Amino acid sequence: MKSLSSTGFAIFGASLIAISYGLARFAFGLFVPPIRDDLDLTPYLIGIIGALPLISFLLASSVASFAAVRLGARNTAMLAGVFGVVGLGLISQSSGALSLGIGVFACGICTGLMMPALTAAMQVLVDRSMHGRVSSVMNAGTSIGVALAVPAVLFLAGIWRYAYASFAVLAALGVFAAWYFIPSVSRVTPSNAAPPPPISALQWSRLFKLSLFAFVMGFVSSAYWIFAPDLMVTLGGLDASGTGWLWLAVGVAGLGGAVVADLADRNNPAITQALMLMMLAASLALLAASPSQLVLASFSALVFGLAYMSLTGLYLMTGIRLLPGRLSLGPVLPFMAVSLGQAAGSPILGILVNNLGYNVAFATYASIGILVAMLSPFYPRHLEHDDEEEAEEETGLQAAYDYQLQTEEGEPFTYDEKGTDASNLEDQRAEPKPDTQS
Repeated sequence: MKSLSSTGFAIFGASLIAISYGLARFAFGLFVPPIRDDLDLTPYLIGIIGALPLISFLLASSVASFAAVRLGARNTAMLAGVFGVVGLGLISQSSGALSLGIGVFACGICTGLMMPALTAAMQVLVDRSMHGRVSSVMNAGTSIGVALAVPAVLFLAGIWRYAYASFAVLAALGVFAAWYFIPSVSRVTPSNAAPPPPISALQWSRLFKLSLFAFVMGFVSSAYWIFAPDLMVTLGGLDASGTGWLWLAVGVAGLGGAVVADLADRNNPAITQALMLMMLAASLALLAASPSQLVLASFSALVFGLAYMSLTGLYLMTGIRLLPGRLSLGPVLPFMAVSLGQAAGSPILGILVNNLGYNVAFATYASIGILVAMLSPFYPRHLEHDDEEEAEEETGLQAAYDYQLQTEEGEPFTYDEKGTDASNLEDQRAEPKPDTQS
């Protein structure tokens, strides 16, 4: 294993996220028009297939934390990469709905396993004071991967099989990189840090509300991720290669999502949730109203990218804050809710498109987003108690990570406080030990 600096690990992690999230998961919608034509698929079938990687993501996410502990960070990341290689390879060779569905299902497993593996590795390789910054950089990998798919569709839209074959090659390189750079150790904690307190009824209630908002956001956003390029081709009469500009705009705007989420945590998360959901709905309405206008469609993608990445960042941060000391649960539940919403929204939108057309389908989903945005005053507060003193707690993603390890008094754990240092770390299972040999 080769040692990485905090900056190096952040860039490395973002690269693996770009492959597993951007290329293996979100690039699919960009290639729907040529895939639909070559394989003769209906909008309903596209909706069903588009839901499969989200279902497999849910299944993988439910066991990912356990896998990271039992298998270690390195093996879990490599396993994720192998599923990515297999899935992308199957898509490139698919001859019908069945083989295509199996391929995208495997890609969803890759996505679900990768982030928990990188999070476990981060806790070993990166100083805790840098966890927030490194996590933000890694999360930006999704936007980078989405943007990287653009050259493929611009030059390979007519030969999409070659595009997916090239994605599979990149995923294979990611497997090798995971073996070379990630330690085999699972997550580590200081032996004298206080265990997390039991989850209270109030925390469960707030997690439930957070998950409901995340579900609806996923439901509404599925329209854009799966059907936006096809809408431009079918309704707007644009060439399939021109839809690549949509994903470029989504990727570029999405890079600002981490900044917005961090600012939201420092100010008013409920207002940010309302504003971003309204923007998400507006992006759907604008695209449906102007599918033949590439400039307006690209602007809708900018709005969508900023709104989507901001909301996922906000849900991540809220989940971390609601359950201090439980990284395997707090941020995982809202992410699973987003995927569940997307899995439900994709086939339903396919039915609406089949029976009512794209305009009505997208307008319906935009209306749902606006209605739920109006309920944002019910967005859960971060803190378990609402008194003014606790409301002054430090905010931002790094502060959220600081409270993942606490002293007996409930304060953020620091090595200096109890005379311990990094050498006093022990694995949660006491094995496997870090592998320092390349």
